[in-house]
Amino acid sequence: MVANLAFEGAIEIVKTLHREGFRALLAGGCVRDMQMGLPASDYDIATNADLETVIRLFPNAREVGAHFGVVVVKLGEENYEVARFRKDLGSSDGRHPDRVVFVDEREDANRRDFTVNGLFYDPVQDRVLDYVGGQADLSKGVIRTIGRPEDRFSEDRLRMLRAVRFGCRFLWSIDKETYGAIGRLGGKIGSVSQERVRDECIKILTEGGAPQGIRWLINLGLMRQVMPEVTAMIGVPQPMLFHPEGDVLTHTLMMLGLMEKPSPELAMGILLHDVGKAPTFRVADRIRFHQHPQVGSQIAESLCARLRFSNAQIEHIVRLVKDHHLFMHAKQMRQSRLKRFLRTDRFEDHLELHRVDCLSCHSSLGNYTFCKHMWETLAPEAIRPEPFVTGHDLIRMGYVPGPVFKTVLTAIEDAQLEGRVSDREAALELAKVTFRNLGISKGD
Repeated sequence: MVANLAFEGAIEIVKTLHREGFRALLAGGCVRDMQMGLPASDYDIATNADLETVIRLFPNAREVGAHFGVVVVKLGEENYEVARFRKDLGSSDGRHPDRVVFVDEREDANRRDFTVNGLFYDPVQDRVLDYVGGQADLSKGVIRTIGRPEDRFSEDRLRMLRAVRFGCRFLWSIDKETYGAIGRLGGKIGSVSQERVRDECIKILTEGGAPQGIRWLINLGLMRQVMPEVTAMIGVPQPMLFHPEGDVLTHTLMMLGLMEKPSPELAMGILLHDVGKAPTFRVADRIRFHQHPQVGSQIAESLCARLRFSNAQIEHIVRLVKDHHLFMHAKQMRQSRLKRFLRTDRFEDHLELHRVDCLSCHSSLGNYTFCKHMWETLAPEAIRPEPFVTGHDLIRMGYVPGPVFKTVLTAIEDAQLEGRVSDREAALELAKVTFRNLGISKGD
């Protein structure tokens, strides 16, 4: 068993309830992970103690689901969900039970989603309790629903995505009956909230085994429901000279397989970086995808907004998609443009996307190495220097504010980034020259 401070807190809760004469067990995913020798992300406790008793025993407890007998207990910095053994009856909305009844641990195990998540651990007797065949499936590496797959998926349709997530995370197989039921019921995933779908898809992309997860989503028909834009990449050919690995989807899956602990935004950026290739595909002198980064960024923005990503997340993902081709021009860029590129917010994600992009086709890392070196060695003030001149200076010089100010200030910053002006006086003189070249006089 894997032990840590969070684990010790969970044991303290269980033993406190036990001393008061109640049954209490660690439940669900934490037991699965402990059996696999993995650190658990959180620890849940199942008990026959009623909600009022738990609140009485733990002053820092708060109700989060009184109807379901669920309390969150805070010990130190950790939060623990303590839930009463229950059985769910009916699910009109495909997510919440219509009502619950409180039962014993065996019946509680049978309401859970997959056999490997239906295990209990009794720390008092130091033994695992398995009422659903979870240990056998753990040893075989199989994701299987508890009972009829149709019943489990009708109770919460998100479980279809969770089956894929657990399968790809652990590189396990999905039981044949479970797999078949997902294929038959996949069209109903559309009734699940976009936020829940988003969170599960992000876990599929970031917890491990993303290429297998995306393949399963496609083959099971789930991708067509949650991100149809991705299915459009299937079979889109690419020029062999630059992409000997195959079509757009194959290339993308290879990139996903090379990710190392990606942020959700980077993972989505990689998944969608070439999403613009399908609508821009054409054959001229060779296969071409005219302006596919720009088109792809628009598709990415629409998709991510639909999945309810935050504005900041959408901005970063869209930028990753839109700018991923800039690296190929980096060595030829003017210093001003290169430095502006290098100061892009979270530039390390842009570097990583480009790295795995290269490794998934031609394997040449020259532009990556060049940009990484420049980004790491250029001083912050060289990339983002304090401006010599501001809009207030232009007003004091007698010019009327307007859109032209941006043009003038950009020209001055270009010169500053390129070393053509090195002080305020030279910058002010350049401002006068720029206004004059634009045909604008003071007071215009």
